Order: sequence, then structure tokens, then C-alpha cells
Amino acid sequence: MNTPAVQLIDLHKTFSTRGGKVRAVDGVDLVIETGEIVAFLGPNGAGKTTALDMVLGFTTPTSGQCLVYGSEPRKAVRDGRVSAVLQTGSLLDDLSVRETVAMVASQHGVHLPVDEALERAGATNFAHRKVSKCSGGEQQRLRFALALLPEPDLLILDEPTAGMDVNARRDFWAAMHAEAERGRTIVFATHYLEEAEQFADRIVVITDGRILADGTTEEVRALGGFRTVSVRWNDDDGDPTAALADIPGAETVQVHGGRTVFTGPDTDAIARHLLTRTSANDLLIVQVPLEEAFIGLTHKTTDQASTEQQSVEGAQQS
Repeated sequence: MNTPAVQLIDLHKTFSTRGGKVRAVDGVDLVIETGEIVAFLGPNGAGKTTALDMVLGFTTPTSGQCLVYGSEPRKAVRDGRVSAVLQTGSLLDDLSVRETVAMVASQHGVHLPVDEALERAGATNFAHRKVSKCSGGEQQRLRFALALLPEPDLLILDEPTAGMDVNARRDFWAAMHAEAERGRTIVFATHYLEEAEQFADRIVVITDGRILADGTTEEVRALGGFRTVSVRWNDDDGDPTAALADIPGAETVQVHGGRTVFTGPDTDAIARHLLTRTSANDLLIVQVPLEEAFIGLTHKTTDQASTEQQSVEGAQQS
């Protein structure tokens, strides 16, 4: 009962290309406990999909270890403990949705009744439709129904709502919420930050094949971006841009809709100064949105990598 759903230990995956070797996953250590809902965030090429491919047994690590419920990933898949809803995957256009689910169900020794899988995936209303006539969102629901057939303990979702409209995305996540309430462990990669914020218990930010941040939404916000302190500025206190240098913890200042907004890592120090040393009033402290925190985190990493590369090149030239 205490075995983690997923355990990645110093995981590396390197691919050979014409331009040389590419480190898609570069020393990842991660434990996902049973029952967790974890979102993988990262820019394109960050290593999210490669990491999930190793969890699913699609590819093997160059080095390190990947365990799913304490065993090799392909064994966990064979045992029906793991299923996936991926962005792509061949479906037979000439079959109906229900025929597709029935055909795949016949390959499982034990499986959900076909109609129940369709209902839980929200695919009942178009079960009679040919796959070729289904929208992208409907095909994703079909993949979801197929993933539910073996009643998996772990669901892996790679950009599951790509191509869906707003209503389809909302309905999909409503169905996924119901599966989470049944106790499934759910790991998903997404480009929609609001999905991670609204659905995940935990967010793992990946860039350049490494884990950059791992925590709750609030923890990732705190790591990736600053909070803001906004006030009604009194003109008697002078130009807030000029005052910025005297305000401890403040790094930027902007004016929006009649409010002066200070940004920095130490909002307590900013607020204390504004309340005791100026006549500013109507003070409000706000945490930056997850999107801004994500951008801040990835930009910091890009800038750091650029600096490190310049240092290496400088050392080589000298």
C-alpha cells in the first residue's frame, strides 16, 4: 500500500541527432504517491513527453531507473495498472466509437462493460458515430474510454485536451474529476496553465529535461514570480518611479488604473515602508498568477543557462 505510483531515480534519456546528442531528460528524481493528481508543465521540448513515455514503457532510460508501482513500467502496463490518453494514436476510421471500444475490450481478460466505459468517458451520445466523423475532442473521449477499460490505478494524460473547444475541455475535466474521486492516480502534461491550477494537487515544472519546481500551485507561484503591492499613491510623495530606489524589496513599479503597483520578492518590506514612510493608502498584496510565475521560472532558467554557456565559451577561448 505504501509503494509509490511512480518513482524516477536519476533518470536520463539521450537521443542522437545529426547535430549531436540531445539530453531530453537530464537527471530527474521524482516520487508520485498513490492517489496524487500531478500536472507536468514546461515549454515545448522541455522533456515532459519523454518522461511520460518512459513511465509508459514506450522507451527505456539511457541511465537511471523508472519504477511504476515498484516494477518495470511495461509489466505495470501488462497488468492493467496503467493506461494513457495521448495526443495522437491510430484509430480505425471505419469503425464506430462503440465498435472500437468493444474490439479493444475483447483484448483484455478483465475489463469494464463497454457501455459503462463509454458513459464514464462521456462518449455515449456519439457511440454510434464512425470514428472518421468524430471531432478531435470526441476522438479524445474515445481514447479516454479505451484507457478506462482495464480499470487502471494510474492514468497518464499527455496534452489530453489539445484541439478541444472550451466546452469540450470543461466536460472532459468533469469526467476526469469523477475518476480522481474513485482514487486513481492521475499524471498529466498540459500547456493550459489554468488546467493545472484548477485540477492538480501538485505541479512539476520541467525545462531542459530537469525539474525546475515541484509543489502546490501556491508554492510554484512563490518560486516563479513575485507578489505585487498596489496602493493609491499620493502625489505629495513625489514620483513613485524615483521613490523606487528608496523602497526596500521593490524591483519594479507601474501604474495601472489609478493604482501604483510595486513588484518584488519581499512584499512585507515594501508594504511596511509604504505604510510608515509614505502617505499611500488602500494597500493590496496580490500573488502573481500561475502563468506569470511559470514564465518567470522558465526565463530565469534560460537566462542562467545563457550565462553559464557564455562562461564556458569564455573559459575555452582563454
